[in-house]
Amino acid sequence: MPSTELNMLENKTSLDIGEIQSILPHRYPFLLIDRVVDLTRKQRIVALKNVTANEPFFVGHFPGFPIMPGVLIVEAIAQAGGALLLTEVPDRDHKLMVFTGIERAKFRRPVVPGDQLRIEVEVTAWRMTAVRMQGKAYVGDKLAAEAIVTCQLVDRERAERTSELSGNNSSQE
Repeated sequence: MPSTELNMLENKTSLDIGEIQSILPHRYPFLLIDRVVDLTRKQRIVALKNVTANEPFFVGHFPGFPIMPGVLIVEAIAQAGGALLLTEVPDRDHKLMVFTGIERAKFRRPVVPGDQLRIEVEVTAWRMTAVRMQGKAYVGDKLAAEAIVTCQLVDRERAERTSELSGNNSSQE
């Protein structure tokens, strides 16, 4: 990635979907943040996810009573944290951020079509290749879910080689 793009992101306090896609490798239907509304480098990020009725997971979760799966809310927390971490990585096109842990996940209220998730993530520990974050997802002022997530930065090439050796052609994150 050109250093000018990294320099442009260094001073940003919000990101649109195009800028998010320049940072994260995720794409529809698995990109779970739509906008970043607040970003404090290496400390905190606030992202939004507009939950719509045509999300593919609602087809089976649950027919007639659609609820966003809690694991996808935790994934959205990790993606927001990933956007925060990866803005600091100059060669992020050659890296992947993968989960290394999920702790104290709690789901407080269902998230349904029409809701807007506000995902607030604070860094509790930061190393250049790993991060521990406390994430909370709100609908309005109501806490919907929370979790502590840990993630590690790995070389994309190494991750792809490991995946090929195991007979799996898809990446973890």
